[in-house]
Amino acid sequence: MDSLEHIVVLESKTVVMKDKGVQVSISEIPKRKPVPAPAGVDGPSAEAGPFAPIPSKSAWGSPLFVITSRLPYKGNRKRQVLLVAGIAGLVLVALIIGLAVGLSLRKRHSNLPLPTANGGPYSGDLTYYEPGLGSGGITSAASESICAVSRLLYDAVSVGSNPNANPLCGKMIRLRRGERSVDVKVVDRCVGCKATDIDVSMSVFTQLALVEQGRVNVEWAWLEKAPVAIP
Repeated sequence: MDSLEHIVVLESKTVVMKDKGVQVSISEIPKRKPVPAPAGVDGPSAEAGPFAPIPSKSAWGSPLFVITSRLPYKGNRKRQVLLVAGIAGLVLVALIIGLAVGLSLRKRHSNLPLPTANGGPYSGDLTYYEPGLGSGGITSAASESICAVSRLLYDAVSVGSNPNANPLCGKMIRLRRGERSVDVKVVDRCVGCKATDIDVSMSVFTQLALVEQGRVNVEWAWLEKAPVAIP
């Protein structure tokens, strides 16, 4: 037997090596490094190693993780982020469009009182017509806030043979029905209207009544001084 003696003794899960009287505990022996997983094998990524920590509960339950876990391009986080950003952009555009439409609808009509300083208020029938080139020489469309007053008013203030020079053309009137009011501009004369009747474009009529009603009662007043006396 050589002078160098190796003895392995198991004592309470401790390995003692005797080498010329020197004892080494197993806790002092360097631990073996883990071997990286071979490429192509399912399991933790090579970058993280086989002993990568498992995501915490808060990470698994985060909104971003829940969203991206249900999206395509699994494993490609960059594409998932771009997809989420695209969806968020579309939602934002839809919200903006919806808000704009809502504001536009609210601006179509208001709830303003009728003034009394310039004559009125008056009450008469409200009807609608298809506008074009009016007696005041103004060409209008159905989408515009315009009206025609009775020929009884229009002709009463005529200043000559040229109807385009009539002082009522361009004057503003406020119509009111229920809790809604609309301001319109006089551009034409209505042959079949009584003195206090008002004929308006389709866009104005639909703000105050239903199209199928055809004829409804309305109150109105001049927004500026008009050179006409209404009986």
